[in-house]
Amino acid sequence: MATGLEFVLGVAIGINLWFLTEYLLHRFAMHHLKGRGIMSREHLEHHVTAGWTFDRILILSWLGVAVVGAVGLPINVVLLGWPIALGMFVGWPFGYGFYEYQHAMAHLRPPRNRYQRWLRKSHFHHHFGHPNANHGVSIPLWDIVFRSRERPDVVRVPRRLAVRLGWLVDTTDAADGPSVELKAEFCDDYILVGSVGCDARQAGIDEARAFASLAPTD
Repeated sequence: MATGLEFVLGVAIGINLWFLTEYLLHRFAMHHLKGRGIMSREHLEHHVTAGWTFDRILILSWLGVAVVGAVGLPINVVLLGWPIALGMFVGWPFGYGFYEYQHAMAHLRPPRNRYQRWLRKSHFHHHFGHPNANHGVSIPLWDIVFRSRERPDVVRVPRRLAVRLGWLVDTTDAADGPSVELKAEFCDDYILVGSVGCDARQAGIDEARAFASLAPTD
């Protein structure tokens, strides 16, 4: 019985270690480095487009998580014993997988419950309002601890980037170009600003601001 409880405790520790790592990597390795290194560069490119696609970086990320878990296992066995160490070995990649799934779905699918509604609103404030806030995607705990949490009433989303969030908007073709309008069910949490068009100059501005960890202009 004690062994089973120790394993469960290890799983909980492993998951929450990932949540802390998620916060630290997002804040310091991705944003503070401002494009220096592959992790920061790829993440800030994600801010430029506000979209999500499966690519090779995701494979490298999983490999990194696996390596850290494998290296940590024998160390934790010595320090904490087999049950807790094995639980941490399971909980660590589970926490990462949960984060990756929820992050992808935030960009690709509408919220289906209160947690997902919170996650999208918090995360898109990070994208479009204040990139140096709300670094914890999965949970708000570490933003609260390190005082980087912000809770906006409404998130302002530039129309040219909102088109990447197909679940958020209705897009229709018109004689003078596409029209992008917010879906009625999301009006309490979001507002669209700016125009749909994005020329080379605007694209350059978006990239420069993203790599400086600044919010995009309207």
